[in-house]
Order: sequence, then C-alpha cells, then structure tokens
Amino acid sequence: MAGGMSRLFRGETTINFYGRRNVGFIASALLLVVTVGSLFSQGLNLGIDFKGGVAFEVPVAGTMSEAKAKEILVANKIKTDNVKIQTLTSGTTKRVRIQLGDLPVTTRTTIQESLAKSANATVNDVSVSTVSSTWGRNITTKAIKALLIFFLIVSLFIAWRFEWRMALSAIIAMVHDVGISVGVYSVFKLEVTPATVVAFLTILGFSLYDTIVVFDKVHDNNERFSGSKVSYGDIVNVSMNEVLMRSLNTSIAALLPVLSLLVLGSGVFGAIALREFALALLVGLATGAYSSIYIASPLLGILKERSDQHRPMRGHLSIGVDMAHLMHTGAPVGRRAAARAATDASQGIIPAPVAVEALLSHPPRPRKKSRR
Repeated sequence: MAGGMSRLFRGETTINFYGRRNVGFIASALLLVVTVGSLFSQGLNLGIDFKGGVAFEVPVAGTMSEAKAKEILVANKIKTDNVKIQTLTSGTTKRVRIQLGDLPVTTRTTIQESLAKSANATVNDVSVSTVSSTWGRNITTKAIKALLIFFLIVSLFIAWRFEWRMALSAIIAMVHDVGISVGVYSVFKLEVTPATVVAFLTILGFSLYDTIVVFDKVHDNNERFSGSKVSYGDIVNVSMNEVLMRSLNTSIAALLPVLSLLVLGSGVFGAIALREFALALLVGLATGAYSSIYIASPLLGILKERSDQHRPMRGHLSIGVDMAHLMHTGAPVGRRAAARAATDASQGIIPAPVAVEALLSHPPRPRKKSRR
C-alpha cells in the first residue's frame, strides 16, 4: 500500500485507463439514460425565480415556526406539497421564508395577516415579494446563450492551441458534466435556482481546466514518442498516469472549500442561500474530475487512433512492466521479454553477463604481422 502511494505521488503508476475505457463509457451511458428518463418523467424542481410565485418572510417570534407556517397555509386551503419553507439565520435574527405559487390578492393578504398575528408582529413586518415567471425565462435564455458562446470560444481555442480532436473531446466531456449534474438535480428533486445556474457555468471552467491539464501532457508525450512505434493508446495511458496525482490534488483542493460552504455555511451557520450554490458545485466538480479521466482522454485516443499516423499501431497497449519501461525510457519493449524478465526477477534469477565476443557475428580476425 505504501509503495503504491509513493508511486502515485511520483507519477509512476501504471493504471491501464485506456484499456478499461468501456467501463467509464458504460457507467456514463447509464447515468445519462437515468437523467433523460428522470427529466421526461418528473422534470426539474424549478424555484420560484423560474416558475413565478409569491414569497413571504416573517420574523421568528411568538408561536411562529415552520410547522406553524404550514398550518396557516393548510387553513387557507393551499396544498403544501410544492411549498418551500425555510428558516433563515442572520446573526441572532431568524426569519421564516415561505415560497409558493401565485395567489389571488385576497388570499395573499389573509396569509400575511395570519403570519403577522402568529409572530406577534405587524403586517408591515411580514414582507411579501412577487416574482414573475418571465424573469426566470429570461435568465434561462441568457444562460443558454452564454453556454453556447462559451462552447464555441473554447472549441476554437483548443483547436488552435492543440487540434480539433482535442476540442471535440473536451466539448463532449463538458456536455457530459452538465448532463450528469442536471440529472442529479432531477432524480433527487433538488431545487434549481439562479445560484444553481451560476454554479453550472462555474463547473464548466473546472472541468475544462482538468481536461486541458491531461491534454497538454498528451501533446508533450506525443512529441516525445514521435520517433518510436508507440500507439496513441499508450500515449494516453502514460500521460494520464503522469498527471493523475496532480488531477487528484486539484480536485481535492477544489472540493474542500465547497464542502466547507455546504457543511459549515449552510448546515452549521444556517446560510441556506449557500446550499444551492455549493451543492451544484460539489456535484459538478466531482463529475468534472471523473470526465477528464474516463471521458475526454479515452475519446481523444479513439479519434487519434483512426488517423493515418496512428492507425498501424491501433489496439497495441503496453501494460504493467511494459508501461513502466515506456514511461522511464521512452521506448516500447516486447511484451514477452518483459514478462520473462518479470518472472525471472520474481524467482531471484539474475541474468548472466554476456561476453563481448558473443555479440560478434564472426570470430575476430587475426592481426597481420608487420613486415620488416
């Protein structure tokens, strides 16, 4: 175990990521199928900012609580299945927020008066805000436009800096990340708010960063092995193993502050607004780290192996001892020779030294006698 961790920190692992690419593809395909099924069956739990409605905020005093707020809604013949009731904390002040669909003016006034009476406050102490669904639609339209422009600019940059195959692989990986993240929100009926949309756009940057780190290493190793008969699958494997620790460190460093926001910010200190943003970031960061290894890089390998340059070596993979030899020397080695050397080493057999004369194809010629 200790030896494996030390190799991981030094970038000397020999994990056959490319050879096991179908595992990642199948897992992602299943998750995307669940996402599509959930979106068609139950859709997304859109917040009040997207579907419109009324929000009440009342100070916590007297008999006011989340349970009491629900009782008031039920007394006014309002179904509480899709009503969102939260207790917001700001220092020593607590307020109950109630978000529900659109209401007639008379019903809105009645609920406001009931909430004020329960909290031993005046009607003016109970804030009422109305949100139109038009605002939510405008935010969604702008977010989609920003997403498409982002994809276009990123594709052009990667195609210019590296090549179009890397651009295509990176875009597919980012679409995969957004799809899985949306699926998590749909399956678990998590509320989608403007903060969630902002978080989705934020995670695309992280997903792209982690993918570019791997692609940059692949680009360098492609030039390194250009004079050797090495398949592109080997180049992908070597590159991913060399940057594996860096990707893990980056992901862990990004996830720690997000977990702090989620656990401490929203859980301990009661900042509910942070929960929506932090949860989307948590899901997106984990998905982005996964996609850079199991989606973007294998897709790049598949596309490159079909090119004229790498087609002759398609399907050839160096694993285990062969990969270690390739990483350290930059040259491939025969699998049989590597297996034989590994077997001999495990049995304690040391290869005998070879005499210089044995390397010659014919005996040395005798020296001519010099004439006097």
